[in-house]
Amino acid sequence: MFSILIVEDDLKLAQLLQSYMEKYGYLAEAVQEFDRVMEVFQGIRPDLVLLDVNLPRYDGYYWCRQIRTVSTCPILFISARDGKMEQVMALENGADDYIAKPFDYEVVMAKIKSQLRRAYGSYALGKRERTVECTGLVLYPERLELTLSGKSVDLSHKESLLMETLMESSFKVVSRDWLLDKLWDGQQLVDDNTLNVNITRIRKKLAELGIEEALETVRGAGYKLRPFWREEP
Repeated sequence: MFSILIVEDDLKLAQLLQSYMEKYGYLAEAVQEFDRVMEVFQGIRPDLVLLDVNLPRYDGYYWCRQIRTVSTCPILFISARDGKMEQVMALENGADDYIAKPFDYEVVMAKIKSQLRRAYGSYALGKRERTVECTGLVLYPERLELTLSGKSVDLSHKESLLMETLMESSFKVVSRDWLLDKLWDGQQLVDDNTLNVNITRIRKKLAELGIEEALETVRGAGYKLRPFWREEP
């Protein structure tokens, strides 16, 4: 399932875009604090970005350049500025396409699908899929899949983020506060029980792969992946 980040300061429009994308089966998230665009981007690692030009503090061209320092994901500008120079500036700053407001939602979705296909699908040329590995355990974040010794389980987006964070820590303790911030970007309405639910789900997925004791609770500290090995039959 593809994830899309919406950087649009018109709250009503951002909500409409988010709802429309979710209806098409995408994971969509809208930026709320416009001085933290890169923090949100790096936390979500979206497959595509919808970016307005007129934004508080820094404009969309600035954020497009910042994103391009860490990612080659498709970036589509959406803007009320419909002049030729604005479109040229967007492309020169690293954008892949430019959609002028007001726009037809079907056109936006068609352009999103086209860019995703070009970047990750049947039109992609030699793109290597990102993986995270840990003693035989392999996570495929883009396809939300976890594998071990030929067996695989499907993950939700949050489960995949949780698993990636734990695997990248190389058997070190990861605190609950860090996990909450990593998965929900410091949202105050998310309580500890939400994390508990996701930890329980991850344990079940690991059990399906035959490593029931892989995820350890470190009392008062957090969680860590324990060293594990599976002998081949």
